[in-house]
Amino acid sequence: MQCSWKAVLLLALASIAIQYTAIRTFTAKSFHSCPIPNPLNCSLSQDTDAADRLCDESPTFTYNLSRKTHVLILATTRSGSSFVGQLFNQHFDVFYLFEPLYHVQYTLIPKLTQSKSTTDRRVMLGASRDLLRSLYDCDLYFLENYIKPQPVNHTTDRLFRRGASKALCSPPVCESLGAVDLHLEEGDCVKKCGTLNLTLATESCREHGHVAIKTVRVPEVSDLRALVEDPRLNLKVIQLVRDPRGILASRSETFRDTYRLWRIWDGTGRKPYNLDVTQLTTVCEDFWNSVSTGLNRPPWLKGKYMLVRYEDLARNPMKKTEEIYDFLGIPMDSNVERWIQNNTRGDRSSSKHKYGTVRNSAATAEKWRFRLSYEIVAFTQHACQQVLAQLGYKTAGSEEELKNLSISLVEERDFLPFS
Repeated sequence: MQCSWKAVLLLALASIAIQYTAIRTFTAKSFHSCPIPNPLNCSLSQDTDAADRLCDESPTFTYNLSRKTHVLILATTRSGSSFVGQLFNQHFDVFYLFEPLYHVQYTLIPKLTQSKSTTDRRVMLGASRDLLRSLYDCDLYFLENYIKPQPVNHTTDRLFRRGASKALCSPPVCESLGAVDLHLEEGDCVKKCGTLNLTLATESCREHGHVAIKTVRVPEVSDLRALVEDPRLNLKVIQLVRDPRGILASRSETFRDTYRLWRIWDGTGRKPYNLDVTQLTTVCEDFWNSVSTGLNRPPWLKGKYMLVRYEDLARNPMKKTEEIYDFLGIPMDSNVERWIQNNTRGDRSSSKHKYGTVRNSAATAEKWRFRLSYEIVAFTQHACQQVLAQLGYKTAGSEEELKNLSISLVEERDFLPFS
């Protein structure tokens, strides 16, 4: 029996429509995944009634396997960003990169510092956004445009702080590691792993469920609007803030040459006439502008922004980390919990490295009270009074009040994520 060409055409169109509907239904569906590392609990021979469940015997979580969560930790120097980065670096399913925008800055504006003008600081934003978009898409080859000298055959030994990324120091990216090398220190990673193969790094990124990036080189959350609104990304911003007095104390100790005049003032009690106060006021202005944007809850940030005070995280790291992961919609695994337990109760000897993360977190957050002279504290409180009030940081009216406080100089605040 022969069919007319019209009948054949109708059958073809109907078939295409059915396939399109099936694909749309499949890709829009939320999946359930077995808790890692127990994939054998999944059964491939489930009946139709259990199609929505890939595992019947183990706890499950709703999870969209078709879309990564992209996380940006937005911070400033010496605000606790390395610590927060580790909360993602330790997660088995997160591909973490430590400060990739370093390469953009030192290629485009090699002499850029915190004291430069706002115009100078924003020159690199367009390039930074392009790089971030590529990295979230696991295109690590894009980094080669900014790494000097240029990588050869997609290999380099010049990636900034490569050892701070667990994914870049683990198989298959680091092929030379054995079972005893699973918990390498940053310096040991570079020594044992050798040059970085960006092809292997790209493959590793694609195998992870999520990508997290930490940067201190984006001034404000509004600078990220194009990325937040990009439909190709599922970007969520964790803005980390810290008491400006604590940031100043930490920078003065860590960057001794750059903050030499502040150290002179602290030691002699005499304020240098040529003191660069923008090293302090720029931080406060950026905090004020960025936090104001976030707390005003513009539609483009809905479900995409969470404000975190370093002091809250330092005082109760487990609880705050759980809140962060809940906001992101990512289950927090045991690796993160174990890292928190092992790295927030250290003694003084455990924080020798200026970028280290092993320390008594609660004591570290308030140590600035015993480092800065009251004259500098009072100056900082005056210069940053708006942002101190905005973020709930108390001020001290005298040296005695500053030194003898038995409770934190931080008001209780609940900065709920914008959902």
